[in-house]
Amino acid sequence: MRFKLILSSVKADITDRIVDATKGAGATGATIIPARGTGIKEAKTFFGLSLEAQTDIILFLVEEHLVVKIMNTIKKAGEFHKPGTGIAFAIPVEHVAGLESQMERFKKEVRESYF
Repeated sequence: MRFKLILSSVKADITDRIVDATKGAGATGATIIPARGTGIKEAKTFFGLSLEAQTDIILFLVEEHLVVKIMNTIKKAGEFHKPGTGIAFAIPVEHVAGLESQMERFKKEVRESYF
């Protein structure tokens, strides 16, 4: 069984919308990490203090065959066609531990998708 890790950096106010949408596309869950970052445009300042928008990093560990569907769902739910809304990318995962309770379900889904 092959897995990929999808990482998505989004504004905190759309995190729940993205997570809910990806569950409908096959994701079984997500890990959300509060973050902050910089982009092409400078952060707004107020009396010399930088005001940065809260960002969340959403991590999805998914089966390889679901990556394209989930990535498309993230792009649509996050409205990534608008500038500054977020990014997402997938990276390969070499080893996974802790999914033993879900492995039988994963194997069944893979068998069903081929028949």
